[in-house]
Amino acid sequence: MKANDPDHEGNAELCDVSAYSPEELLEDAYKQLRESLAADLLSMMKQCSPEFFERLVIDVLVKMGYGGTRQDAGQAIGRTGDGGIDGVIKEDRLGLDSVYIQAKRWDGVVGRPEIQKFAGALQGRHARKGIFITTGRFSDEAHDYVKYIDSRIVLIDGETLVELMIDNDVGVNTVRSLHIKKIDHDYFEE
Repeated sequence: MKANDPDHEGNAELCDVSAYSPEELLEDAYKQLRESLAADLLSMMKQCSPEFFERLVIDVLVKMGYGGTRQDAGQAIGRTGDGGIDGVIKEDRLGLDSVYIQAKRWDGVVGRPEIQKFAGALQGRHARKGIFITTGRFSDEAHDYVKYIDSRIVLIDGETLVELMIDNDVGVNTVRSLHIKKIDHDYFEE
């Protein structure tokens, strides 16, 4: 429970710790740390070069299990005149199919026209699977468009991308790990 403390400078909200269990307090602190980390990651990604961002995207996908190693699973191919494709990654470790990638560092909203261009680039490669990743977010029209086309395009916005980075240890380090233990009642059964 949060309450205003009139004696605290700026009337900052404080947490009434007696209202929460230690586990709830830890969970809340973890959530706050993760949200702060996510915001910092998104800010850093928006400052990196387009080439670095494309490699970062491949690294995230490899960590998620696409392909095998970074060398044989994915390649960042984006450059001027790339035909709307920034990368290619094997769908699985065996390389049975390829997934094409478009990676855009944008602050704003990615709309339907950009997704249509990517869908056209997929058609030009006779590809049916693609991932469009942005540091921004997607319009409702973009989300609706991918539901009704033949190609399968997954949209990953900046918020989702940073969550994937944190979950898959891309661009982050573990500073501390806490192991919370409880009694194993099964052990004590005679």
